[in-house]
Amino acid sequence: MANFPNSQGRKVVLAQVQTILDNKAYLSDIDGKIGDGDHGINMAKGFNLIKDRLGDKEVSLSEGLGLMGKTLMTEIGGSMGPIYGTFFIQMSLKSKDKPETDAGLFGEMLKAARDGLEDLGGAKVGDKTLMDAVIPAQESYQQAVDAGASLRDALKKMAAAAEKGRDSTVDLVAKIGRSARLGERSRGVLDAGATSATLILQTFAKVLSE
Repeated sequence: MANFPNSQGRKVVLAQVQTILDNKAYLSDIDGKIGDGDHGINMAKGFNLIKDRLGDKEVSLSEGLGLMGKTLMTEIGGSMGPIYGTFFIQMSLKSKDKPETDAGLFGEMLKAARDGLEDLGGAKVGDKTLMDAVIPAQESYQQAVDAGASLRDALKKMAAAAEKGRDSTVDLVAKIGRSARLGERSRGVLDAGATSATLILQTFAKVLSE
């Protein structure tokens, strides 16, 4: 099957929840090196609430992403709530009333998420934020689609680019957020936001390719 049926939104939501819960300690450990050490804890809190609010309901992809976005926007403290809330809400709006997700539609969803984040915080590649993963992932995905790639192949390119972007943050000095005050001392470790964004993008790639 080339396209993802949007009636199966529940599967996407539960996969994202499981990914974050499985990586709770890892994300907090990374964050603890140059941040407050609570990134994984806060993300897990938000994603546990998503799971509770989903309950046993079947949802469309748009409904599921909207539930994720609204829950994170209102329930996670710090900067990550508005950031990931915006990310999922923008994806939800693009997929509304669409029966399935093909390569083109997911490209629109990803671009809307990127645009929403750029409007929100203004971070760019090189600032040591989640945008170091999101921007190259979106661009690689779109380049693949423009070259005629299937949804599955474009998602593979996206996941690989996100991982490469995440890894690039090790050598960067933070320019935005609390870790920016550390200056050169922020160099040498992964950015927690880029790491969680990569996990989320990789989960989309896995589930939408099944």
